[in-house]
Amino acid sequence: MDKYRTRVLVILVTVLLAAGMLTGCGDKSLEKGLELLEAGDYENAVDEFKKAAEDDGQAGEAYRGIGIAKWELGEYEAARNAFVSALDHGAEKTGAIYNFLGNCEMQNGNAKSALNYYSLGIACEDCSEEMLQEMKFNEIAAYEQCGEWENAKSKLAAYTAEYPDDAKALKEAEFLETQ
Repeated sequence: MDKYRTRVLVILVTVLLAAGMLTGCGDKSLEKGLELLEAGDYENAVDEFKKAAEDDGQAGEAYRGIGIAKWELGEYEAARNAFVSALDHGAEKTGAIYNFLGNCEMQNGNAKSALNYYSLGIACEDCSEEMLQEMKFNEIAAYEQCGEWENAKSKLAAYTAEYPDDAKALKEAEFLETQ
């Protein structure tokens, strides 16, 4: 797991843990699921989050935890479904959850849907600069996957103007010149 992804996971776990503590519920399944998630025990984390999801006060955060664990397991359709359930059960609409949803859709070959989620994520005010940069780059990849080369080129031009030192964007520009 790369440094940025690890940092994002730790931040998400911290947010989930704080949300779980605020609910004040007697059931410790959410907290236990978060501990397992942080330890990399994703399958057991899913089991604990499923228990926590039975409590309406914790359901949104529990489904978010399931989504993260399923993502880490490479089960992208299940992760996507869990993140959608998290939103349906009142989880906060954050850039992170929309980025995960977009990434799940990309992994599942649904670039058009990914574009929608990246757009929603970019519009969120809670995003770090790193996450915004990641979503903007992912947006370019989604346009490419859709075969929308002109949109990809346009987004890449804006991206490289904003992030001129990004080496992978320069490589991407070379690729797009051939399209």
